[in-house]
Amino acid sequence: MVHQTISTSNTPAPSASSNSNTMNRSLPYVLVAVIVGILAGCATHVPEYPAPEASPTPTQPSPTDLPPYVVSGDTGPLPGPITQGKSRWTAVRWAELPGFGQDPLFEAWNAWIKSCERPGPVHAPLCKEVRRLSIGSGDEQRAWMVSRLQPYKVEPLQGSSDGLLTSYYEPMLDATRNPTSASAVPLYRPPANLGQRKPWYTRQEMETLPEAKAQLAGRAIAWLSDPVDALVLQIQGSGRLRITEADGSQRLVRLAYAGTNDQPYKSVGRWLLDQGLIRDATWPGIKAWIVQNPQRVNELLWSNPRTVFFREEVLSELDAAFGPRGAQGVPLTPGRSIAVDPTSIPYGTPVWLASPGPLAQLQKLVFAQDTGSAITGAVRADYFAGWGPEAGEFAGRVKQPLKLWVLWPK
Repeated sequence: MVHQTISTSNTPAPSASSNSNTMNRSLPYVLVAVIVGILAGCATHVPEYPAPEASPTPTQPSPTDLPPYVVSGDTGPLPGPITQGKSRWTAVRWAELPGFGQDPLFEAWNAWIKSCERPGPVHAPLCKEVRRLSIGSGDEQRAWMVSRLQPYKVEPLQGSSDGLLTSYYEPMLDATRNPTSASAVPLYRPPANLGQRKPWYTRQEMETLPEAKAQLAGRAIAWLSDPVDALVLQIQGSGRLRITEADGSQRLVRLAYAGTNDQPYKSVGRWLLDQGLIRDATWPGIKAWIVQNPQRVNELLWSNPRTVFFREEVLSELDAAFGPRGAQGVPLTPGRSIAVDPTSIPYGTPVWLASPGPLAQLQKLVFAQDTGSAITGAVRADYFAGWGPEAGEFAGRVKQPLKLWVLWPK
């Protein structure tokens, strides 16, 4: 899964990838409840194929002077530092991990077992024990981690060890298999000649040039009612669609990332900031601007030339209980999967995450299972919040300080 983030400050945003497909100029007034929670896309009831409940938004109560987790006899010499890509890892005591003694590890263990479906070479030897401990108590799991793993604080090669946490999620949207008067925004599979032209056509060219339109003919997977829904879906990198078929039946599917047009990503939030049109480039702030300026929606969307293409996947009842597959190749777990820069933290690595903020106080075990083109640097993570409107509301607002510790086999 490849996703990207919206720039939410007046500092330059990191490069990322994004897109929305053909934008319908006649639909500006349906944008009111789109971006933050994708509320409009989830409002229609489904009599034949009810969608699964939205995932719970993964937050934690604010910790209040929690005692450190003290390991008896943990006084010996620590291993030396490790340089990993853009990061330096410095060994620390378990007592330095905030909240380690309080995290309900059983909530994270399924994510660990998922990582063991495609483990890296360093952590693969631990997987048999990880599976055995799936029925263990929290104390047993914690004691095993202490005996088998060494925590290292992740720091950049230069500069502060404080980083940035953002969040992403999986939208849930209503769609139709064929275009209608109300659903005229296509979501495309990759065109047949995508690899023959690099970069491929821009978002605006896809909507306006006859040759681009011709190459996209018959490539639409489904059609949405709102162009900004398409933008949100592409920024997140995947999503769930409740598709109404030609015969009126409905089915739930997942759209997974299948490529881009290789155009540079330009943040629509950054575009608004640079023009002085808004001061708050979070999704709620962008939403408010759209409501006030419906005639400028295409101008906003065309400011980002990148397009994302998808592939349709069957969404079984079991698949619906997890998120999409991340870059590691395993399904993501809400609140326990993060996207990282894999040059600094390898896929499948267990990571201790600490992030204080007004929206969530997070001190917990997570797993490096995904990446995003905006997720670069040593102490940078995107937190998978789950799916549905509540997760979308959470993900759209998270931007807070971050500290990371990798848990590396001894």
